[in-house]
Amino acid sequence: MEIKRNGSQASGKGPAEYFTGSVRIDPLMSPPEPSRVAMALVTFEPGARTAWHTHPFGQTLIVTAGAGWVQREGDAKQNIYQGDVVYFLPNEKHWHGATDTTAMSHIAIQEKLNGSPVDWMEQVSEESYKG
Repeated sequence: MEIKRNGSQASGKGPAEYFTGSVRIDPLMSPPEPSRVAMALVTFEPGARTAWHTHPFGQTLIVTAGAGWVQREGDAKQNIYQGDVVYFLPNEKHWHGATDTTAMSHIAIQEKLNGSPVDWMEQVSEESYKG
């Protein structure tokens, strides 16, 4: 058994290469192999979002606070709110983040393939984000 105590893992800033705006990433748990799961609490300030990306085994988001937007390639963006759970299929191109006026936090759960849980792509344009 392993207990990760609150505050025992340092928060990190979402790198500008993969995020737009102010994003804080709080690691939750990344158990040793053979487990492939990785979990983090991600907080987006208003206007902040991920770049387009995919996950080799899919991704589950549990919205813990605020309001945000999610979009998968080819579909219109959708609203998400505290208590919502979102699942993206394996290799489904998507982005997620806060609305332009409200912060949003979610727990992200995904599995790693060859040590990586995500494949990052291009940034989400302002037109796509606000559209």
